[in-house]
Amino acid sequence: MTQRDFLLWIRLLPGIGLMGRHKIWQFLQETQRQRLTLQEIFTLTELPAAAQTKIRVAIRSGELRRIYNLVKQYPVVTLADDAYPDLLREIAQPPLCLFFQGDFALVNQPCVAIVGARELTPYGQQVLATWLPHLVGAKLVIVSGLARGTDEAVHRGTMAHAGQTIAVIGTGVDVAYPKRRDKLQTQISQQGLILSEYLPWEPPAKHHFPERNRIIAGLAQATVIVEARQKSG
Repeated sequence: MTQRDFLLWIRLLPGIGLMGRHKIWQFLQETQRQRLTLQEIFTLTELPAAAQTKIRVAIRSGELRRIYNLVKQYPVVTLADDAYPDLLREIAQPPLCLFFQGDFALVNQPCVAIVGARELTPYGQQVLATWLPHLVGAKLVIVSGLARGTDEAVHRGTMAHAGQTIAVIGTGVDVAYPKRRDKLQTQISQQGLILSEYLPWEPPAKHHFPERNRIIAGLAQATVIVEARQKSG
């Protein structure tokens, strides 16, 4: 098993979250190893006994192999790949895997992230109307999170000015959330790029959205916050 395949396999293990996956990646880098044994994974991540049992059952039953074969059919870039975005490698906890739909080459172009409140005010609309034409005219790729409000307006506005946009989403690439944005998500995948660290079929979860914010910022040379509450994510 190559390191790339090992990272994909790790991403499938239930109970191992963002911190655990990062510990595994750090250990691989420090030891120059390609992969770890199952027991080494359990020890390194301090996984509870119940979670260890769940993983062993999934392996013995063949369920993990079935999911692994399925996920390999999707376009994905891992930390072991040269194509992985250089800027994203530098963040505190880079995602092991990036599933995508669209033009992955956009991640290596100069990017600006634009985010803001889910309730877009007239002020926010004016900021976007003023800034987007200039940013697109400067050949910058615009990154946002495809959330309601500011993000959605950023993607629509960028494409309306014939610009290129990347949407980093808090679901799998096969899932549109909310459902009414499925047409916009499809349009971005055809004209730009959809990125996600979650398995392609994963539904939204509350912790996904703050997690994906680090990817939005990590892809960009600069981040613009149009407007946000004081305790906004």
